[in-house]
Amino acid sequence: MTQQPLRGVTSLRFNQDQSCFCCAMETGVRIYNVEPLMEKGHLDHEQVGSMGLVEMLHRSNLLALVGGGSSPKFSEISVLIWDDAREGKDSKEKLVLEFTFTKPVLSVRMRHDKIVIVLRNRIYVYSFPDNPRKLFEFDTRDNPKGLCDLCPSLEKQLLVFPGHKCGSLQLVDLSSTKPGTSSAPFTINAHQSDIACVSLNQPGTVVASASQKGTLIRLFDTQSKEKLVELRRGTDPATLYCINFSHDSSFLCASSDKGTVHIFALKDPRLNRRSALARVGKVGPMIGQYVDSQWSLASFTVPAESACICAFGRNTSKNVNSVIAICVDGTFHKYVFTPDGNCNREAFDVYLDICDDDDF
Repeated sequence: MTQQPLRGVTSLRFNQDQSCFCCAMETGVRIYNVEPLMEKGHLDHEQVGSMGLVEMLHRSNLLALVGGGSSPKFSEISVLIWDDAREGKDSKEKLVLEFTFTKPVLSVRMRHDKIVIVLRNRIYVYSFPDNPRKLFEFDTRDNPKGLCDLCPSLEKQLLVFPGHKCGSLQLVDLSSTKPGTSSAPFTINAHQSDIACVSLNQPGTVVASASQKGTLIRLFDTQSKEKLVELRRGTDPATLYCINFSHDSSFLCASSDKGTVHIFALKDPRLNRRSALARVGKVGPMIGQYVDSQWSLASFTVPAESACICAFGRNTSKNVNSVIAICVDGTFHKYVFTPDGNCNREAFDVYLDICDDDDF
């Protein structure tokens, strides 16, 4: 997720299991542990310049870097792999790989054996990190946000991105597609307007998406391509920044430019709120769709002018779950919620003020 810098933050990303997040900044890179919140390391401006994008590979020593901001040292058309385990103070010694293109890189996704690089109209997949070679190339619909998600599971190598048709999703199983071939990916007609946000659950069995309208989040089975459920964020249009599943896919959270983080129940949808009209009985077809969708079981607010990413914290007990929201204004919010919809703030911090003296 990228936004105009507040406090110099250009983009924020969780790692694959949401236990860490990385922060691309005008002043370099910062890496944080989520629970407990602490800085794990940083790369300063002298080493890397201003950064546009940073992507972590789990909790390993590898980072993917893309230059950006007002004083970049690296180009926006290149992805550089930084290996912090390499000895040496000179940053050149830690830059172990470079992928260069003709157009700006909009997002990067990694898994233990592959790296996916997203340009505005094309997606590249390489084997990674040993002897990288190009495996696939996919043309896409105009994708200015670089939308894409990659399943981190060892069992499933699923890639999802906007399809050619407006509002559609393309799913590609990278394990069953032969490298070098452009096998027809599966298409899901998810929305009527362009896709604005897309996310896979941890095992890659469910994909969630929202359109530019931002009122509904739809979930589909990645195997059967059938719609599983429709979740209603609200009635006013909004820009969704982030959608994430809980680790066991029991819940889903979503953040938008309305400054509200919504939490939905997936495993037990009866916990979600319904429209008051749903209790009235039969209604006309127009209102029917509105009535059928499920509303969030709980929600909380963060500063509306500040984009944020959200994810689930580690469960502390059976009936208490938590959601973490990390905002580009430098704030960290943790809320706990119960199945009956109670939601209370448990922690607030300014992560940009947390310093660690060690280099990354």
